[in-house]
Amino acid sequence: MKHIQANKFFSDLRGFMLRGSIIDMAVGIAVGGAFTTLVHALVSDVIMPPIGLAIGNVNFTNLFVVLKRGKTPGPYPTPELAQKAGAVTLNYGAFINDVISFFVISLTLFVLIRYIRDLEQLLVHKQAVAPTTKVCPRCCSTIPIAANRCPQCTSELGSSSPAAT
Repeated sequence: MKHIQANKFFSDLRGFMLRGSIIDMAVGIAVGGAFTTLVHALVSDVIMPPIGLAIGNVNFTNLFVVLKRGKTPGPYPTPELAQKAGAVTLNYGAFINDVISFFVISLTLFVLIRYIRDLEQLLVHKQAVAPTTKVCPRCCSTIPIAANRCPQCTSELGSSSPAAT
């Protein structure tokens, strides 16, 4: 009985994992992780150095407060050295970098999702605007676009393409 339940479990699991939405989600998570790494590098290596230079040659990654001294007395030039010495630190500079990274990621995703939504609405609008009727050139009545003969005046319309009218 347990063997049959295990087989069904693994069969259901395989079906679940091979669904398109799960694969799409996995790809999205992988791309999202890579995008996050890229944005973090952009913020720490491109955006923050000029800001730090503008406000007095400050390196934001080295902004921290020692909450508890380590075995080796300070001063500690970086949070990493302080933590190696056993000190407990509050790394507010790294937090500032992360907050700016969050805002850059949020802004990028907002613009991307808005663009995709606008594109989808444009495509839906184009599909909704596609003509379903045409005008008979003889009697000017509205007829289905696929009609070869006008039901009102019985004139032959030739080609059923909308360009023919």
